Amino acid sequence: MKDVKDMMRIVGIILLGMFVLAVGIPLVFAAAGISLFILGGIIHLAIGLIKIAVVLALAYLVLVGLRAVLR
Repeated sequence: MKDVKDMMRIVGIILLGMFVLAVGIPLVFAAAGISLFILGGIIHLAIGLIKIAVVLALAYLVLVGLRAVLR
């Protein structure tokens, strides 16, 4: 049970760090006036990566399906 407590503490610290980064960095960038440019670039990059992941997943499913049919 002690291991679970330690693991949950570590997960909590990681989530807290991610929250601080997600909230703190845009505030700092907003103060510098470059938030929209960087945020837009990150959003476009994320959308592109999601599209690539979906295409790869579909291609993998097709290949696995063909392999199952050919067996």
